Amino acid sequence: MAEIMDMPGSEKFTIGTYFQTLTRLLASPRAFFNEMPAEGGWRQPLCFLFLSSLFFTGASLTVMREHTLFMAGVLFVNAMGMTFISAGAAFVVITMTLGKRASFGGLFAVFAYSAGVTMLASWIPSFVWLTEPWKWTLVALGLVKGCRLKWFQAILMVALSIFLLILFFWSLAPLIAYVKGSS
Repeated sequence: MAEIMDMPGSEKFTIGTYFQTLTRLLASPRAFFNEMPAEGGWRQPLCFLFLSSLFFTGASLTVMREHTLFMAGVLFVNAMGMTFISAGAAFVVITMTLGKRASFGGLFAVFAYSAGVTMLASWIPSFVWLTEPWKWTLVALGLVKGCRLKWFQAILMVALSIFLLILFFWSLAPLIAYVKGSS
């Protein structure tokens, strides 16, 4: 159990650990997040996210026909990076609205496990309409059970985090248009 939940002193992460974590998360996300320490380490969630991102990247390439090496890099960086950006947005929202100093490590773990498990299906074309709501539902559950927020607070944090992410990418639109126009 300590190996899966990243208890202090448990730094070992194996493929078996990955599948045990995945099984527990799919079978009972409520129990999984309830047992997750609020001040957990980074290694277990990061390794879980890394392996899920590798799977997502490889599986996504099965439906692409061109620029596969470039797209593999983009997909992998996106899978890993969006988890960090989303956890950062949630950290900012929780700190600013609740005045609660939440642990970024704990928030990252919630986002890494939630994103990692949904990546197993999100590579399938058009499944994003199922996996994104599933991911954010897992995030809300993780905020309640893992970070000890109330349901109302968790739902509010998810909504405000999504809003902040939309604003962030909307603000990047002129830069992206400029870069596309100059190439």
